[in-house]
Amino acid sequence: MAGSATGSVAVKSSINRLDRYFKITERGSTIGREIRGGFVTFFAMAYIIALNPLILGTAKDVNGQFLGGGGEPNIAMIAAATALVAGVVTILMGVVANFPLALATGLGLNAFVAFGVATQMTWADAMGLIVLEGLIILLLVLTGFRTAVFHAVPRELKTAISVGIGLFITLIGFVDAGFVRRTDNPPVPVQLGVNGFLSGWPVVVFVVGLIAIAVMLLRKVKGAILYGILGATVLAVIVEAIAKVGVGGPENPKGWGLNVPRMPESWIGVPDFSLLGKFNLFGSFERIGLVAAALLIFTLMLADFFDTMGTMTALGSEAGLLDSTGKPPHTQRILVVDSIAAAAGGAASVSSNTSYIESAAGIGEGARTGLASVVTGICFLLATVFAPIVEIIPYEAATPALIIVGFLMMTQVTEISWDKLDVALPAFLTIVLMPFTYSISVGIGAGFVTYVVLRAARGKAREVHPLLWVVAALFVVYFAIDPIKQLLNIS
Repeated sequence: MAGSATGSVAVKSSINRLDRYFKITERGSTIGREIRGGFVTFFAMAYIIALNPLILGTAKDVNGQFLGGGGEPNIAMIAAATALVAGVVTILMGVVANFPLALATGLGLNAFVAFGVATQMTWADAMGLIVLEGLIILLLVLTGFRTAVFHAVPRELKTAISVGIGLFITLIGFVDAGFVRRTDNPPVPVQLGVNGFLSGWPVVVFVVGLIAIAVMLLRKVKGAILYGILGATVLAVIVEAIAKVGVGGPENPKGWGLNVPRMPESWIGVPDFSLLGKFNLFGSFERIGLVAAALLIFTLMLADFFDTMGTMTALGSEAGLLDSTGKPPHTQRILVVDSIAAAAGGAASVSSNTSYIESAAGIGEGARTGLASVVTGICFLLATVFAPIVEIIPYEAATPALIIVGFLMMTQVTEISWDKLDVALPAFLTIVLMPFTYSISVGIGAGFVTYVVLRAARGKAREVHPLLWVVAALFVVYFAIDPIKQLLNIS
């Protein structure tokens, strides 16, 4: 009995220390909510373990080599490194910054690296550029420049960023689920389902999952998003076992979007981490020259620089963690970890790691502290061994969470003064250009540039923070990067 009592006291003491360190009770959460939120975030973004290898692993560098060397793609090697880095940096975010934000290889950036950078140099050179970009951003954080820029942004533009990201992840959810698709008719960019109609079992799984989560949220069921993802996954496995839907593609448009939800032949595998450290820090300068390499670093840096600022603002707002100035807690720490993650992604040859807006799914489940990030990070580390289990979850089972969270983030739109054109128009462009261009950075840049121009036209140029002028000018360069290359005769 004495031993049992002693053990009970030790457990309570550990729980209390955990509570104090992560400020769980202080932020109105519980350990249970944080754990559920961590799992939900992982399930919402676990697709990157399968998707990143398909983007990086199927492209050849300037020498015709695939990532990792050789004439054949090595998908498993890239998947293992992708999960490893995501796990380490996400745990770091939770422990150091105490913020419910997960990180992994950035979508968009990885495609740019694969098809816009590696085609000009070796994979090692390309990853060296990523390391340099991450180190430069880290320097900007440590000198206070990145945080100062964040403070220079007006609150209503920060709100617009949150709303725009909400629409952005909603579009991602609908497209990944196959509910919205590209069309072969040039004047019409997207359409409902296949040829304008919803068809195929995967879409049924998505719709059922979406309705199930909505109903559970309406009835205030704790764990609604997590239960929705797990339930939809079970349904997907059953559907595939009976209907044999198969993977989607041009010949099977009604198939599953990314991976087929079926029981794996093996539940565990031995990860291969051979990619770690395969980068050449300054090889790109020798290969394509100083100016061309510098422009590539600038392009990568500007996208990374503002994506995380927008993401952490949106998540902080959704979690109710912003202060009166619209700043999340431990902003400096968040940005330091994010910068380290960018460099770490390059050092591990899996492209820049950045903050994921899918973390909003965990926040929607109740996550408010870094404990949720620790849970998500542990899941990523386990995924290096249990990758076959992660691959069971199809897009169609995970994406309903993104739609729900997008709706929740959209509700902040009422905080914008729509009767003030010099604020409303920049906010509008910020919101709509994120989903319409499929880029958070483009939306932020358009909003910043328009805000500066309109405030100046109204005779209030002095009210615009000097740093906002600098950032707007940088975005003008960012948008004009191709004409600048042509002017400098850079291919």
